[in-house]
Amino acid sequence: MDKIPTESVEELAWQAGEAILQVYNSDFQVENKADDSPLTQADLASHQIIVDGLARVTPDIPIISEESVPPDFNERSQWPRYWLIDPLDGTKEFINKNGEFTVNIALIEGNRAVYGVVGVPVQGKLYVGDVAAGLAECVAGGNRTPISGRKMSAQQQSLVVVASRSHGGERLEQYIDGLAARFPQTSRTPVGSSLKLCVLAAGEADLYPRLGPTSEWDIAAAHAVLSAAGGQVYGFDRQILPYNSKESLLNPDFLAVADAGFSWWEVLPEYQP
Repeated sequence: MDKIPTESVEELAWQAGEAILQVYNSDFQVENKADDSPLTQADLASHQIIVDGLARVTPDIPIISEESVPPDFNERSQWPRYWLIDPLDGTKEFINKNGEFTVNIALIEGNRAVYGVVGVPVQGKLYVGDVAAGLAECVAGGNRTPISGRKMSAQQQSLVVVASRSHGGERLEQYIDGLAARFPQTSRTPVGSSLKLCVLAAGEADLYPRLGPTSEWDIAAAHAVLSAAGGQVYGFDRQILPYNSKESLLNPDFLAVADAGFSWWEVLPEYQP
């Protein structure tokens, strides 16, 4: 990864988080976008801060945001790298005021998330990952603490699964039942937004199966953090989940794992598409 102004990017995440909290602590209004997903002034304020800031500090790198219209694939497929941002992931968590929403800024190079910053405004934290450097950190209270995903073993009986707080379904329940048959001590932690991948990166859980729709901007920044911490995100084709590789910006079903070195495919239940 060519040198980018990481301090400036982190500062943008802090600023976006502050703008989000101003709305969060007010009597805010909720609108619905064309796809019926919720939108608040916090989404828009965060978007403006990040997009304007990135355009200023890295004017030569294009930007895709959830709150803007992406260019056609013919154009963006030619980009060697670009910023992919979700100004506020977990809007439902924001509306429900449980604090589990995030600010997400990712740098994509060659279809891979290579650098990411995930802000958790209510917790006063940033998760930062630089994949090439193998450096993943949690920044809070002026301190930077290295983080890493915890290791699995072939004989392991316990498994901590993180699952969506707002999105589930019968297929996911069946899949988790299959995990429980292999790992007798399977426990489940509901978490909202891209924070699920950061929980893996911080060594607090082992596996996140996502059987349902997400967009590339939902997970890219946290994917970089997780990769830098020794984990990975795979499609069920067993390949690392790519970015900007097709016309649609929707992800397939995927698995996020804390330990990329473990032979997950030998122990996971059968996948039903």
